[in-house]
Amino acid sequence: MKRPTILLLFFFSLLAFSQEKKSYEIGILIDEQTEELSPLLNKLKEEIKAVVGEDANVSFPDEHILINGYDLETARNNYLTLEQNSSDIILALGPINNEVVGNIEVFKKPTILFGAVNSDLIDFDFERKVSGIENFTYLVTSESYNNDLKKFKELTDFKNIAILVDAGVEKVLPLKKTFDREIAALNAEYRLVPFSSVDDILNGLDGVDAVYMAGGFFLSKEDNVKLAQALIERKLPSFTVNSVTDVENGLMATNQSDDNLTTFFRRIAITVDRYIAGTPLEELPIKLDYEPKLTINYDTAQLVGVPIKYSLIGVTDFVGNFKNVLSQKNYNLLTAINDALTNNLSLRSDQKEVELSVQDFKTAKSDYLPSLDANANATYIDPDLAAISQGQSPEFSTDGDLTLNQTIFSEPSNANITVQKNLLKAEQENYNSLQLDLIFTASNSYFNALILKANTQIQIQNVELTKTNLEIAELNFEAGEEGKSDLLRFRSELAQDTQTMIEAINSLEQGFIDLNQVVNNPVDLEIDVEEPSLDKGLLKRYNYDRFFELLDNPSLREPFTEFLIAESKKNSPELKSLDYSLIATERNIKLNGYGRFLPTLSVQAQYNGTFSRSGAGKTAPEGFGLVDNSYNAVANVTIPILNRNRTNIDLKTAKIQKEQLEINRADTELSLDVNVRTGILNLINEISNIKLSEISEEAAKESLELTQTSYSSGSVTIVELIDSQNNYLNARLSKANAIYNYLINALQLERFIGYYFVLNSEDDNEKFTQRFFEFLSTQN
Repeated sequence: MKRPTILLLFFFSLLAFSQEKKSYEIGILIDEQTEELSPLLNKLKEEIKAVVGEDANVSFPDEHILINGYDLETARNNYLTLEQNSSDIILALGPINNEVVGNIEVFKKPTILFGAVNSDLIDFDFERKVSGIENFTYLVTSESYNNDLKKFKELTDFKNIAILVDAGVEKVLPLKKTFDREIAALNAEYRLVPFSSVDDILNGLDGVDAVYMAGGFFLSKEDNVKLAQALIERKLPSFTVNSVTDVENGLMATNQSDDNLTTFFRRIAITVDRYIAGTPLEELPIKLDYEPKLTINYDTAQLVGVPIKYSLIGVTDFVGNFKNVLSQKNYNLLTAINDALTNNLSLRSDQKEVELSVQDFKTAKSDYLPSLDANANATYIDPDLAAISQGQSPEFSTDGDLTLNQTIFSEPSNANITVQKNLLKAEQENYNSLQLDLIFTASNSYFNALILKANTQIQIQNVELTKTNLEIAELNFEAGEEGKSDLLRFRSELAQDTQTMIEAINSLEQGFIDLNQVVNNPVDLEIDVEEPSLDKGLLKRYNYDRFFELLDNPSLREPFTEFLIAESKKNSPELKSLDYSLIATERNIKLNGYGRFLPTLSVQAQYNGTFSRSGAGKTAPEGFGLVDNSYNAVANVTIPILNRNRTNIDLKTAKIQKEQLEINRADTELSLDVNVRTGILNLINEISNIKLSEISEEAAKESLELTQTSYSSGSVTIVELIDSQNNYLNARLSKANAIYNYLINALQLERFIGYYFVLNSEDDNEKFTQRFFEFLSTQN
């Protein structure tokens, strides 16, 4: 029995040895080599090795990677070289290699042609499924210049477009014939711009209103950024046949999906694997469908003046910083406050109230200034009467006088001066109160714009997330794992999320309009708001996290509250205004009390002169002289006795006004107490919200990722996935808003205490803190 067993083991060992893995050397033909292409080739190699796996040893010798430099003859020689060397499989990439390999009739070595030419350039029967040519297969993609140009036309309605193509490709392919046909169908004109460098492109753009990048796969990142910036400066919208990466670098749009390259490499790897597994190349599928997906750089579209159509938002991916790149002014907290204090129309109107009160005060003081009047008269008298007047009243005469009046003492004037002085101070405090209100209004508008901006960005990202979940549902539906109801549900969710995103965008625009109104900008001025942070910049410098420390300590919370209430009453312009009004009212009470009996003292001096006398009675009788110039002086003392009871009425009115002011003052003190305590409670809520929202977002994100994975495998329902997505959305909104709501509540509390940390120096803020600890020491 042992002998047969040993023979069987020997037989199986020989069989295993005879089935040792085969090795394949793969040669690659490319048109050009750049820094950007090298990592892509490495990715392709890794994908092929990963898919082939343990079935064979696959290698890519460096000497088997040949470049033609856009030269047809070199491309032919490169193919012959691989055909004659040790390469087992030939991969050919690019339009020049496509022109060479596509004209070969007999393939001595297995050849795969890929990365081929746009489907518009080849006469291809799209019903064909395999190549049918021994040792040869190729991939035909659904990419189309025509589809790109139609979408670009929809975005921009271009009239004269520059179409950019690699100079080497333009010499080989029938590009002009293709674009003549496609551009004519769009009722536009075009210019073909062959290029070898970015400068070639920029020199060929005169007179065009749009740019279509139909080549440029081998341009470096630096070249793409340079080109994008130049097109933005010239206000030229752009569309590229290349990847989303170029759009992220600044070109405006593409119809390519981020997944296209991965799909493409996977398909090549599968083709190699199936050949190694024994399937002839001529029997492998050749068609590769791409799912077009419009991607737009939001910032670039704004800069070149292309409005984003709402009809496209639901089917468009957006990249960029989502800032208002057209903004003529970017606001931070300080600039928003300063512009409001300088330009706000309501505050400027209130400033006029102060100026009017200054004038009232000046008017009151002017009662003690002298008054001087000049008077001139021309008189005609009955001649008969004039004749017997002995020259005192001639028929015709002209005369005049100067009268000087000076008040020496007047209790009503003294009272009015005091009243107007205190009313001026009260008005100034009212103005100070309005300034404090405006500072908070400007801050609130600024932070509200930041909240709306954050919400907009999150809603945009949520739409992208819904699109991802829709793709999962589509894959599940195609695989038969889920019904069509899931697919329809996600399409409905996408429509609803898109509408929410549009509303968020419009709300952000409204937020900018509100901020423009507060700072007195034209309402259509393009502005943006800079995002603050507690741990750096302005808010770090002014220690806006101090409330965290003081309110987080239960033993300090109540003393700190009492201290802030005391500060609010000390700083309150409303209380100061009421106090000045009380002083003015008390002065009126004094005036209408014993002050009514105080006399008014004044003096008057007058100078009289006669300029001319004529007609009857112009001369005095013999011995009787006429005086043409004279003067007099009078001292007046006036004591009021009865004033139709007006004094008593005014006294009662002043007392009622005083009582009303005292009631208002007590109410204001109570309001300050309530507002400070309410503000502190709101801050405590927001402090906890900041901490908890961070935890909530992390948990919601992890939960969503797990739910997506489970939904892909059919382990959870669509309802659970949608709930998880909504939970993540709400958690993100809560976290984004928490910090801004905290700052809004902190500034509102500062409004109540009449002291804004952000508008005071670090030394003053340190003194404020020191006052608290001094206050705290008195409480022990």
